[in-house]
Amino acid sequence: MPRTVVFVGGGGGGGAAVCGEGAMAAPMSWRRLVYSVYSPALAGVFTRISDRLFRARDRRGGSSILLLAPLLAKTELAPECAPAATAPGAPRSLHAHFRWMAERVPAFRVNGARVHVLASPDQFYQTLKARVRTAKRRVVLASLYLGTGQLEQDLVNCLQEALESSQENSHAPDLKVSVLLDYTRGSRGQVNSRTMLLPLLRRFTSQMRVSLYHTPDLRGLLRLLVPQRFNETIGVQHIKVYLFDDSFIISGANLSDSYFTNRQDRYVLLEDCGELADFFSELVEAVGDVSLQLGPDDSVAMRDGMVHPYKGDRQDFSAAASKRIMEVVDMARVRQQLLLSQHREEEEGQEDEDTWVFPLVQMKPLGIQVDEQVTQRLLRDAGPDSTVYLTSGYFNLTRAYMSLVLGAGAGYRILTASPEVNGFFGAKGVAGAIPDAYTHIARQFYERVRQLGQQGRVQLHEYHRPKWTFHAKGLWYYLHGQDRPCLTLIGSPNFGYRSVHRDLEAQIAIVTENEQLQDQLREEQEMLYQRSSEVSRLTFEQPDRHVKLWVKLVTPFIKNFF
Repeated sequence: MPRTVVFVGGGGGGGAAVCGEGAMAAPMSWRRLVYSVYSPALAGVFTRISDRLFRARDRRGGSSILLLAPLLAKTELAPECAPAATAPGAPRSLHAHFRWMAERVPAFRVNGARVHVLASPDQFYQTLKARVRTAKRRVVLASLYLGTGQLEQDLVNCLQEALESSQENSHAPDLKVSVLLDYTRGSRGQVNSRTMLLPLLRRFTSQMRVSLYHTPDLRGLLRLLVPQRFNETIGVQHIKVYLFDDSFIISGANLSDSYFTNRQDRYVLLEDCGELADFFSELVEAVGDVSLQLGPDDSVAMRDGMVHPYKGDRQDFSAAASKRIMEVVDMARVRQQLLLSQHREEEEGQEDEDTWVFPLVQMKPLGIQVDEQVTQRLLRDAGPDSTVYLTSGYFNLTRAYMSLVLGAGAGYRILTASPEVNGFFGAKGVAGAIPDAYTHIARQFYERVRQLGQQGRVQLHEYHRPKWTFHAKGLWYYLHGQDRPCLTLIGSPNFGYRSVHRDLEAQIAIVTENEQLQDQLREEQEMLYQRSSEVSRLTFEQPDRHVKLWVKLVTPFIKNFF
């Protein structure tokens, strides 16, 4: 039976699982392979990260078409990653199959028992509130936006309770709260994300930070002419990370009532993973540093010395932002290599650290393409004896991803939203045609699969659930002969044009030998696919799948925006 790869996706998020040969190899062997990646760093880098090393150790101890022309231009594809060399005679254990990741991105080793898959929107919401209430040192919330309903207000009230408790406890350090949202989405309407947070910002000014990222691509006449409802199509802050002290949830879900009730997404809680939590806290801080800062009077301003995203020079802003953000990624990679080398002997006997976590960042407007390169490598390396389950709420694969799927040998099971569970279903105006555009894209993909005679290897599925919408994204990777995934991708990317070319995205690759965690991932994948049906030619012949001619004509031009 071929290895299978499954993709599932929803609006604004992404996740994946991958398995490789030798999945049951002893943890000792693939742990040594990561150690072998280490190479001495420059003395300057040692100096810059030494304080963080010691801190980590201490914690462990304790409408004109001309205006749109640049946006409609064909996007350049990222260069393919060259295959990484494998050390002569190195065993093809589980981690050896993905060893190349540690050479490109930070590699964090954790106990798989600390990783928990959350199943439902309500579990996600209740966990958010409970963790915020009990946080002692830090709460970091990164999302596209914060909704304005009662459920969102209850979450804000939990933040208020935690801040009040911190002020009353003289023996504990002040709790710090940092919120990162997108400027355009967070500022929409008279009642918006900003107005939801202003009371806290005014009362707890010294403990509270609200950052609003503004894409450098929305500027000049374009910024003046694009209606508020559509300006987020140019590019947004799309990272979804919710962090409480040394634990955090990574997801594709936003902080809005539908994501707490009847909008299916994916959510993974990593508990007591201090070094990983530090990384994501520093990543959000870095993006916040290049974002507009919300003041208690609802004003916004850049930090001193930072280039303005739409008033300043486009290239200067992107260069400065990229430098600040990649500093976090590069320092974390070196720091983790040093820690792995430093603790090699004492940790070789710790068999419980059976899981590796690789943070992947994609911010192409700033010149950062880490996630894109890693995802392409994963798809390209998926051999004929593997299966990939891939999901996306908005099925709009980039040409590069589509070519890899159609040209690979692995089995693919791709899950996407049926029209009635698409988040734009029933919307007014032009937005109401977006589900039809996705139907048109899905049909083109299906017909291409048929033309190539690959219906047995590549299958398209649609998610159905009355009165729900579908926003799940990611990937699960099954190796030959294995009935559980050994790798998953989970986070905000959707595998589409927006995720790769326009937005700020982050996800993690989890590679694990922990059987209980593998079981959780399999149950998550099966739960989503159980509510789906396989697409066939008959699917697109149904009356409700008729796509109007104007939608077909416009789709090639607008698909780069969703």
